[in-house]
Amino acid sequence: MSMARASVVLVLCLLAAPPASHAQAPPPAAPPPTALPPGTPVMERVLGRALSLEEAVAIALETQPQIQARLHDYMAAAHRVDQAFAPLLPQLTGSWTAARVRGVAAEGARPTIRGFDDNTTARVTLSQVIFDFGKTFASTEAARRLAEVAQEDVELQRQLITLTVKESFININFARRLILVQEQAVERANLNLRSARGFFDVGTRPKSDVARAEVDVANARLDLIRARNAERLARVALNTAMGIAADTPTEVQDILVYQPMTIDRAQLLGQALAQRPEYKQARLSVSEAEARARRAFRDFFPDISAAGSYGGARSDFNEIWELRLELQWSIFDGGNRLSRFRETKALIDAAQARVKATELDISREVEQAQLNVGEAQERIAAAQTAVASAQENFRLAQGRFDAGVGTILELTDAQLFLTQAQNTEAQALADYRIALARLERAIGRR
Repeated sequence: MSMARASVVLVLCLLAAPPASHAQAPPPAAPPPTALPPGTPVMERVLGRALSLEEAVAIALETQPQIQARLHDYMAAAHRVDQAFAPLLPQLTGSWTAARVRGVAAEGARPTIRGFDDNTTARVTLSQVIFDFGKTFASTEAARRLAEVAQEDVELQRQLITLTVKESFININFARRLILVQEQAVERANLNLRSARGFFDVGTRPKSDVARAEVDVANARLDLIRARNAERLARVALNTAMGIAADTPTEVQDILVYQPMTIDRAQLLGQALAQRPEYKQARLSVSEAEARARRAFRDFFPDISAAGSYGGARSDFNEIWELRLELQWSIFDGGNRLSRFRETKALIDAAQARVKATELDISREVEQAQLNVGEAQERIAAAQTAVASAQENFRLAQGRFDAGVGTILELTDAQLFLTQAQNTEAQALADYRIALARLERAIGRR
């Protein structure tokens, strides 16, 4: 009678067991989002549809306040260029002065107090710098280089935000893949628990098998809870990078697939140096320092300017004309100008050294990024082989346990190895996609 009950339990367990191929099936791909017309509000583009990676990046570039801040910084720097050039343009000023003066006149032995006299003066002055030995042009050039640095800072922020969006997008996909793996692990653990209880009820397995299976179910549920929380955290990171509310229920398309990529190692560094905003900023800093050095050198020369004024005085408006030509030259200022000039020469050397340091950093980042891509590709192939082996091992262990010739320890170990292999495959896919995103960032692409 006990053998008949055991056979019934075995048949039920085999019927309830999921097929081996189902253990590594990825989640169904989301349907492609319908195209929305330009100018659609951001929340309408996010809610109720699965975002593509390109859409998420476009939203971030449009709404991210950090990018907006860099844009305004650039606009401010552009206005400082106009400020630097302004002294070379004509300067027009006006003045008006009114005063009431009460004077004392000496008449005979006793002074007498006179009445009030009203003095009024109005004047309009036009001045123009004739020649300043290139001081203003040098200051303008330095300001223009700083504005270009600020412009490259906008592009730098865009690239960093794009990388953050891509990584967060991939992390959501990775977390979802882990959720799928852990849900399957929970199903397998529950199946093993039902089998262990069935065999214990018919007296063919000890109570310890049931206890071990219960522990495996609890551990699988804990891993599932962590995977679901990881997805929520990745969504918060993506929403923040996109510049929208952190609690927005964002849905994304599944991009966790392997797409082989051929890398031309010989051209990567050249592309990076041509496109990376950090390298452009370093070179612009050299130009800015050279412009400051020219400005400091021209401080040794005088300024020549002309000015003219027209106005009137007192109530009858007696005309006042004035024309003048000025030459201002600070012959000795205690060595201040000489020290400033030497300072600018040292800043040039420092800027040139930073260009070389930036070039080395970019070269290192490019090399590391392409090595990480190659390593992730190799891990994907190895992980897929490990998943296939682990599936076969779990199938055999489950068959042996159901047939009564295997132990619960052998079965749970096989289940653990399968879950770990599937997690490793998902991690390799995510690392590969992130490595590609970081390689694009290393060569200056968005």
